[in-house]
Amino acid sequence: MGARPAIETWSSRISHGRRRALAGEIPGARRESLTVTLRLYNTLSRSVEEFRPVRPGKVGLYTCGPTVYDRVHIGNLRTFVWEDVMCRVFRALSFETTQIMNLTDIDDKTIRGAVAAELPLREFTEKHIATFFEDLGTLGVVPAALYPRATDHIPEMVALVKKLAARGHTYETDGSVWFRIATFPAYGRLSKIDLSAVQRGARVADDEYEKEDVRDFAVWKAAKEGEPESAAWTTELGRGRPGWHLECSAMSMKYLGETFDIHTGAVDNIFPHHENEIAQSEGATGKTFVNFWLHAEHLLVDGEKMSKSKGNFYTLPDLLEKGFSPCAIRYLLVSVPYRMKLNFTLDGLRGATSAVERLESLDLRLREREGRKKKEEEKISLKVNTPEATGGGFAERVSAARRAAFDALEDDLNTAGALGALFSFVRATNVDLEAGHLSALDATAARGLLSEIGGDVLGILPRTAVVELTGVSKGVSHAVGTLTSATAAAPDPSSPSKKSSSDSPDVGEAWILERIEARKQARKARDFVAADAIRDELLGVGIVLEDTPQGVRWKRKP
Repeated sequence: MGARPAIETWSSRISHGRRRALAGEIPGARRESLTVTLRLYNTLSRSVEEFRPVRPGKVGLYTCGPTVYDRVHIGNLRTFVWEDVMCRVFRALSFETTQIMNLTDIDDKTIRGAVAAELPLREFTEKHIATFFEDLGTLGVVPAALYPRATDHIPEMVALVKKLAARGHTYETDGSVWFRIATFPAYGRLSKIDLSAVQRGARVADDEYEKEDVRDFAVWKAAKEGEPESAAWTTELGRGRPGWHLECSAMSMKYLGETFDIHTGAVDNIFPHHENEIAQSEGATGKTFVNFWLHAEHLLVDGEKMSKSKGNFYTLPDLLEKGFSPCAIRYLLVSVPYRMKLNFTLDGLRGATSAVERLESLDLRLREREGRKKKEEEKISLKVNTPEATGGGFAERVSAARRAAFDALEDDLNTAGALGALFSFVRATNVDLEAGHLSALDATAARGLLSEIGGDVLGILPRTAVVELTGVSKGVSHAVGTLTSATAAAPDPSSPSKKSSSDSPDVGEAWILERIEARKQARKARDFVAADAIRDELLGVGIVLEDTPQGVRWKRKP
């Protein structure tokens, strides 16, 4: 396939400080051991295996991106957010990570869409690419190193077909070129299909088909009458277009090499797409194509397959219009490990909203604790004596929570286990705050953990945590794509109703309720920055909000 090109895109153009964050230099990053034992479930072997990269300390990762014929739905987004968490984990573990995500802008679906819209193919797909990036940005997904479009790589695809032909894997019929699966004895080892009933020479022209229809597949499709001129190229193979499966083989090997570490997608990519990718790639090179294949399970809605006809089909804007925040949506998407089906419900989103607000509330309380005057430290007992404490002081509890979270993530990216470790820490820390057992330094350490696990790794903490410890970067959550909200300006001291709690503890209840209602309306309008600013404004005058399933509760700080 030739030398791989240098990738000078999203990740190579970022600032030095952001590169350090993406490489794993984040608050409280694990430095206890130079040895990391990361275990991943490999679909190829149907077992959990220890991950060993092709190049020590570096990860090459190809993730199947969207077919850009429509806006992606929440089932698609579940896979993309999981892949984002996976890359964050690699970087937190100090792997230099190169993620390539393709954009399928030429296939049966995009052609049908362009014909129906009476638009050139490029113009039709461009708008869907734009909404895809908009949705990724809304959910705080860290950009991949590169998003190659299939239509920009036709020469590489033609070269791959020629290489397959030279090795005896293809034949031509009516201007199209087909891969003869009988020439690749290992065909079926990923999907575990039964090849005994396959009729020799039978062909399937569609990009997508079922296991029962396994047969020779198209690597190059001759131009058809009725398809737009913009969907065909004149090449050495004749006028036509690549088969869908060929696209990913050509692009992944161009940017990651003929053998690379990890290829991901959803479970419906296993067959025929990934099975055919293996046949094409290994048929052309004679080398192992990919060492680890990872696949995300389906997302259900209210226990059923998502369908427009059932009224349970959601895109990201649909959920935002219902008043749910990007953080809550992302939380629900990562709350279940990727190899388990996720039952997506609106009640689940409400629970996710409450969970995110618990993190936000604790972060606000810890920030307030950090701000106490130094002289107050002498009055505070630093002994941790809550039942949930791990013993040995607060620093040990922070370390234990971090270890527990990373132990879960290193066990096949168990996000549920990491969230369990995080919220056990949240519960114990809230108890200590109420009892007055935390020093300002303890609060800083706790915020660092929230920022690292909740922000940098899982991407669910809705604000940038800024900490002031040695070797800790400021605002790293924002650098690695955490969903953030603006910090509210300090309340106007000239306003009699908005003085600090120490100056005026008797802020009127009517004004408090007015601000709570304003926050509610801001959230309904999806203006989460304004909603967070109102929460901070109330905190500045001594009013603490607590969001519960029954509504917002408020209390005055003692």
